[in-house]
Amino acid sequence: MSRKPRKGYYVRGQFVAEGSELDQELRREQLADGPSKTELKAQSAELQALGEQLLGLRANLLEPLALPARLLDALDELQRISNFEGKRRQSQYVGKLMRQLPGEDVAAIRAALHEQRQGAARDTLRLHAAEHWRERLATDDTALAAWITQFPDTDAQQLRALVRQARKDAPTPQDDATARAHGQAARHGRAWRELFQLIQAALARAEAAGPGLDDEPPYADDTRAG
Repeated sequence: MSRKPRKGYYVRGQFVAEGSELDQELRREQLADGPSKTELKAQSAELQALGEQLLGLRANLLEPLALPARLLDALDELQRISNFEGKRRQSQYVGKLMRQLPGEDVAAIRAALHEQRQGAARDTLRLHAAEHWRERLATDDTALAAWITQFPDTDAQQLRALVRQARKDAPTPQDDATARAHGQAARHGRAWRELFQLIQAALARAEAAGPGLDDEPPYADDTRAG
């Protein structure tokens, strides 16, 4: 006896039986009757992941959010748990609490996380710029004048002294080759470290005085210089 064929249709090569859960979901999508089950699941997973990211948010960005005590307690518990299954269940609970937050609170969380990521990227850029300037000042006689022109509030006398001492204490090519052979970096003197600190502080001041957080730092072009 042949089996009676099921009523339905195909969507992207997949058979959808009439009256099935998938059929009802697709019909809701066609009628624009709110988000589909798939969309709701994706939103839930995204909010759970967003909640987990709160564990790494700096205190000065977390506190102004004024999150509910239940959510903060759940995050503390999530950080404490080391068992894989326990951590998975607790993450789901964090996601549940995240879904209960008003839209404006979720938006504030996104903004705080974005601010932290932006700050970390800017710190990295500043470090690279400081390393670049230190190398230029230590090896290029024209770099000192270029620096003072761009950062006129620098104590020129202190800068010259540090550059002079850093050059004096610089490792010889033989020292550098020996260190590299042992997988190490050649040792520099104290002036080398202090020069870096002076440069980084000046770059940070220039950045703080810049037109805005979303603009390129005032020293960005120098990181691409030759």
